[in-house]
Amino acid sequence: MFSPVIERLIQEKAGSFLIPATRIAFVYDDNPLYHAFLILTRVKYSKIPVLDQQNHVVGLLSLAMITDKMMKTDKISLDPLTELQVKDVMQVDFPKINFAQTTLEVQLHLLVDNAFLPVVNDHDVFQGLLTRREWIKVFNYIAHNFDSKYKVTSITKNSDI
Repeated sequence: MFSPVIERLIQEKAGSFLIPATRIAFVYDDNPLYHAFLILTRVKYSKIPVLDQQNHVVGLLSLAMITDKMMKTDKISLDPLTELQVKDVMQVDFPKINFAQTTLEVQLHLLVDNAFLPVVNDHDVFQGLLTRREWIKVFNYIAHNFDSKYKVTSITKNSDI
């Protein structure tokens, strides 16, 4: 559990955690794989969300997942780009969060192993991304502002530290 003081400082920046869906590159699960290949090549993100037609997050997709389908024993084939859809290649086992239902501590634990987390609303509709980078920016804020907002006194003797 976070210290209440630390949690208050985090909450001061909580509004900046979410990168809104309007600023996120994504693909639909029924897009042809070549479309996703082009998107991932252009945006230079390592992985992007995959949505269904109702804007629910149904997967994640990376360039490595696509190129893995293109690799043959002795050559690279472009056939999968026209023969497959995003849903044939995407990762379907991944964490996602709802801000209203996910504690700050759970968010942080999930970000240890994930560069980003898709954020959904109560209807499971994609709202944006929570990124490890944004959390690091919050901790930077805390590290630089803690002493200006709080006075800390030691509860142990200096020799006990």
